[in-house]
Amino acid sequence: MPDQPEPQEITDVAALKLLAHPMRQRIERVLRDGPANSTALARALGQSTGVTSYHLRQMAEHGFIEEVPELAKGRERWWRHVPADRRVPPYSEQSPEMRAAVEEMSRLDLADDLEQFARFQVARAELGEWADALAWSRSTMRLTVAELAEFLEEYVKLLYRYKRPEEDTPPEARTVVARLLAFPATDDDQ
Repeated sequence: MPDQPEPQEITDVAALKLLAHPMRQRIERVLRDGPANSTALARALGQSTGVTSYHLRQMAEHGFIEEVPELAKGRERWWRHVPADRRVPPYSEQSPEMRAAVEEMSRLDLADDLEQFARFQVARAELGEWADALAWSRSTMRLTVAELAEFLEEYVKLLYRYKRPEEDTPPEARTVVARLLAFPATDDDQ
């Protein structure tokens, strides 16, 4: 299992805006599956290599991806995702510009999660034993702000307990999408 990285708080508004860009989010998702060059990314994302090359350079500038020199051939550059435990400052510490970037990033992430879930539902009948592998839970808890922060840290530890390098993954394993969304209920919802 990989070690859990130290949380990395992103306070640079430019970096947050970069992460909130739809194309860059798509590039990052592709690179999480393994290294790629701008040509392969362009093909996978229906873009030109100029567009993907530009976004790759911007993402590398902020350390979200890095070059893979051992795969390079001539002028061809390969890139990989840099795993990290990226966090944003608390809402109360965000500038209006930062809040806008974080809200856009969250909106795009949630929309992508819903799309992935819809694709799972459509493909479910063809998934064999994996059709039954939906872990679903809804709950409410009465917590303090500090307890919610502790709950998040325990959740992240649990995720890293089950993460493993590709070379240690059994052939029957699949990528499993896990998300946690916890927020305080408004007065109307209590």
